[in-house]
Amino acid sequence: MFSPKISLFGEILRRAPTADSLANAMMPVPAPPRRFLPRLCGTVLLPLLLLPAQGPLHGHTSAPAAGPEWEVLSSQVEIRRDAFGVPHIHAETVRAAGFALGWVQLEDYGERVVEGLIRARGESAMILGADEGSVQGDVRARRDHARALETFHRLDPAVRDMYHGFALAVNRYLELHPDELPRAAGLRFSGHDVLARDVVSPSWAAANRFVSALEERRGEASRLTGPEYAFRGPEPPPALPRGWEEGSNTWALAPSRTASGHAILMRNPHLSWTAGYYEAQLRVPGVVHFHGDFRIGGPFGIIGGFNQRLGWSTTNNGPDLTEIYALSPDPDRADHYLLDGASHPLRLQVTPVTVHEDDQYRVEVHETWETALGPVIHRTDQRIYVLRSAGDGEFRLGEQFYRMMTAHDLDQWKEAMRMQARIQSNIIYADADGNIFYVWNARHPVRPHPAGGDTVAVEARSSDDVWTRIIPFDSLPQLLNPPGGYLRNENDPFHHTNLNAVTEADEVPPDFPEPRVRLRSQRSLELIHAEPHETPSPLSLEEVWELKHDARITLADRVLDDLLAAVRTAVADGTRGELAAAADLLEDWDRTASARQAGALLFAEWWDAYLEGAESAPASPESAGFGATPESLFVQPWSQERPMETPRGLANPQRGVDALEEAMRATAERWSDWRLPWGEVHRARRGDLDLPVSGCDGLLGCFRVLWFTDDDDGLRRIRGGDGWVFAVEFGQVPRAFTILAYGQSDREDSPHHTDQLPLFVDGHRKEVSFTPEAVDAATERGYRPGHR
Repeated sequence: MFSPKISLFGEILRRAPTADSLANAMMPVPAPPRRFLPRLCGTVLLPLLLLPAQGPLHGHTSAPAAGPEWEVLSSQVEIRRDAFGVPHIHAETVRAAGFALGWVQLEDYGERVVEGLIRARGESAMILGADEGSVQGDVRARRDHARALETFHRLDPAVRDMYHGFALAVNRYLELHPDELPRAAGLRFSGHDVLARDVVSPSWAAANRFVSALEERRGEASRLTGPEYAFRGPEPPPALPRGWEEGSNTWALAPSRTASGHAILMRNPHLSWTAGYYEAQLRVPGVVHFHGDFRIGGPFGIIGGFNQRLGWSTTNNGPDLTEIYALSPDPDRADHYLLDGASHPLRLQVTPVTVHEDDQYRVEVHETWETALGPVIHRTDQRIYVLRSAGDGEFRLGEQFYRMMTAHDLDQWKEAMRMQARIQSNIIYADADGNIFYVWNARHPVRPHPAGGDTVAVEARSSDDVWTRIIPFDSLPQLLNPPGGYLRNENDPFHHTNLNAVTEADEVPPDFPEPRVRLRSQRSLELIHAEPHETPSPLSLEEVWELKHDARITLADRVLDDLLAAVRTAVADGTRGELAAAADLLEDWDRTASARQAGALLFAEWWDAYLEGAESAPASPESAGFGATPESLFVQPWSQERPMETPRGLANPQRGVDALEEAMRATAERWSDWRLPWGEVHRARRGDLDLPVSGCDGLLGCFRVLWFTDDDDGLRRIRGGDGWVFAVEFGQVPRAFTILAYGQSDREDSPHHTDQLPLFVDGHRKEVSFTPEAVDAATERGYRPGHR
């Protein structure tokens, strides 16, 4: 049955025994007649073609070899590292700046940079192997890579230079360090490969959820018949445990709120400590001078930071940018669908993927289908389901960030934002002119129908049934210089960004998120809100930094008094002395997750035990991340009418008492004593350092968010949350503080792997050297990239 395919791919098979020819087998091939492609879940397996492994595969040599050009770029740039290893890059050209930025990332993160580019080219299963690579991920990556190839020439020349310079640094580093990265030895990358990391993919997570729900319904009632095709996309990462929020905090304060009379911006993302935030400064005189966070693997990523005049910060906002449409197959023409009364062809994409497993190689040929509306994710005789995602194929993310980095004022910065190449994020801005600005940024569809979510498909018979436009940037929810002189976001929707300028739900489209102010957001507002008629104490940059590290557990302010009252009643007969002692501890506790405070550990364990007995509920604005119905937790659930006073009160005091006894037992059994201070159990561990740390998860209402995971010794170590923080004041020269908890380098033998952790634990900071004179004074080591 494979003979036609052997004929079609004969040249691939004949040349396959060499490493280079296996790489060439990855190149696109013409789509064969469908009758020659037996289908297995959208995958065609070539004959097993097991070949002996012959070392790294060196395909796709479309990039120019590292050679004289790297020497030119090296001569045009200098890297200056300060005492914490932060690189300050001074370059004559943007291309040389990209070369240096790639070089310093490789010095500090090595193989991780290269592996990201391998995945971006869709070669992970071939080069990294079946254990680390993903065939499905490679198929999807080829789609994005093809988009990068066809659009690279449309980017601004300076942005192309940045991508090319970065790729040249990778090539040069691989030449000099073949033993450090043996799997990548001989590989060459281009700016196209780096761009592919920034191409926007459709929401494969939504595809996974929809196909899973569809298959579940099919199992319950066999209404779908006939041959099926399904492509879910790569497997999504596992769900985060309760309390692990991938989010951020950010503030902007107007000059009226600061001691200096200058605007202040604070940025504080909460991602895993493996997220790869990377602090650096770029300076090309007359072109760009920017200090902030980059992400390992490219020159752009999702950037926050500041230049001489302005800066911005992002937080996740989770807009609904995806719709799943159900199209009708054309009964008279195979592989066609009907729309607007006309027959349209499905486009077949054939992707050979080479897989390295058990010291052998095999080639899998995957077929996927595309429509003008988006990729096909499921197909039966009755329906063709299509994933339509706003921003699918968007390639200008780097260009938008470059324009934001080089903007001189709010008008220029907003003009860059109008590109809408960054398809989501809350973004808060501040500048030297005293402006503060917020936008709920989203490349949001203008839907002609109610949103279907990711479990319901919308029937599409004509173009009028399908969204075709997005909401313009200037029509998105935004605030400029609001009363009270502050803006803030902690991942909740835009409605209460400033309590003096609330956006009502009926002022925005119905498919925008519903209002919500969770406890972390409420604590933020408690720290910086001011009424228009008030004159609050002005804040210095140092005081803003101190407030950012606030560790108060806001949940305790809402439920602890009710718990203590219930416990006092339960112990009134004097027979439950240990329970009374626990109540005494909690009453004396200062209600913070401070490392030295006893009481926080018992309270957090009590709340987990209390949740166990609550009525479960799916994730929703009402459940606020607790996984339980608010009525089973609180006397007064959160309400829009009282956004800062609710939720409040313990819904089931007796369950609260029982949960406290269970928490005491479990805590003593696990850690020997329920009276332990928070920091005895919650640790910041990296390298040889093992330090007690303050902070808790946002669901408890901590503004200083930390998530923990159980370590081998039973204690808890930081897994994510606070890690990268900056605060900047926009005077004549920006004045800024930063901290990167996990250090500038991921290399365990580097002095900059752990050197910032003690500062982070104590709430301290580094001062940014921004002017050339300050950089000169702070330089510990200066060198040109590209040399050993």
